Amino acid sequence: MKTRNEAVRAALLAACLALAAGCGDKMPIVAGKKSPSYRTAPIARTDIVRTVSATGSVTPRNSSKGIPVGAQVNGKLIKLYVDYNDVVTNGQVVAEIDPLVYKANYKSAVARLHMSKAGVMTGECALRQREAELVLAQKTYDRKKALAEKKMAPVADLDSAEESLAKSKAAVESAKAALASAKAEVESAQASVDQAEANLSYCTIVSPVDGIVIDRKVEEGETVVSSMNAVPVLTIAEDLDTIWVAADIPEADIGGIQVGQDVTFTVDAYRTRFKGKVKQIRKASTTTNNVVTFPVIVEAENPGQKLFPGMTATLSIETARAEDVLAVAAAAFRFRPKDEDRERIAGEIPRGRKIWLKPLADGDPLEYVLVGEGVTDDSFTEIVCDGVAAYEGREAVVGYQTANMAAMDGKDSTNPFMPKFPKRNQNKGTAPEPKK
Repeated sequence: MKTRNEAVRAALLAACLALAAGCGDKMPIVAGKKSPSYRTAPIARTDIVRTVSATGSVTPRNSSKGIPVGAQVNGKLIKLYVDYNDVVTNGQVVAEIDPLVYKANYKSAVARLHMSKAGVMTGECALRQREAELVLAQKTYDRKKALAEKKMAPVADLDSAEESLAKSKAAVESAKAALASAKAEVESAQASVDQAEANLSYCTIVSPVDGIVIDRKVEEGETVVSSMNAVPVLTIAEDLDTIWVAADIPEADIGGIQVGQDVTFTVDAYRTRFKGKVKQIRKASTTTNNVVTFPVIVEAENPGQKLFPGMTATLSIETARAEDVLAVAAAAFRFRPKDEDRERIAGEIPRGRKIWLKPLADGDPLEYVLVGEGVTDDSFTEIVCDGVAAYEGREAVVGYQTANMAAMDGKDSTNPFMPKFPKRNQNKGTAPEPKK
């Protein structure tokens, strides 16, 4: 006697057989149909723009944080002539430190200089006196020598004259040394005057460039104390009509970046798309979490000074462009036919990069075209080969259609995640607009 479970299995099997007999040719028996078809992509004419995306920060020219204007001397800030957003010019007085102490030091240094110059004059007079004494001693010696040779004067007188001549020569050399020391004192005093004058001039703080004040560190009446470095008083951005955007480019993309390439970027504050060019590629790498990046400087116009230093910019750097070229989905370059499809092709298939074309008629074997890979934006790739124009409008194979797709019997099986073919002269997203 059959168990209960065996009876249930028998009943289910009988029901399935009856359903199969009733459905007849409506059963989806894949083995009775033709082999699965191909998934294809059209070969069409379009524009392709390859870009590198990055984020960066808007900075003033020549300085990432503006040019600091500092105080090089200590003292109380008695006057501040500019404020935030004031436009300044090169050499304009922007602040003043109390100069009272530095004026006194300057006057003292000038007085010491005058004293040193007087010492030089004294030394010159002493030298002339010693030279005159030397002349007299030389004459006396010559006279004593002549008399001694004629036996008309004792030898002791000659020795005394020779001694006086030697002392006069030594006195002249001493006077020359004293004069040189006095002149050195003048140079030292002059250096003190120059230093005192420089410190006095530092009390008047001027702008080193044409620009705009973007930061102010001190208030009037505040005492600034300078040590080894200048104390910042103001920060000036140089000419905000032209700005820089500093971006960090990963090492995988830096090879495609070149000076002069077109760049478009946006900031969160505006919907406007700004344009610039790559100005500088710096070789000072930075490693963060094992990711190596290189700083790239983009120079751009700043109409109406809309862009402020510190704004975050999203950049798109155009590294390659191909206009009005035949292109196909990049997946076509990665397609590899099955062995049974390759066996249907007459002759030996040459090696090399190729794309496979959908047969013009059902039952025909696949066609292949040896091609080179041109400009690509990772979604679509330019086709480079001899007689490329002949393939416009053909369908390139990108893959095989699965049994499930074939069972849809003509229904729309478009993959919503596949990239859409770009329209001619209508590149969107972050890519720059096509050139006219």
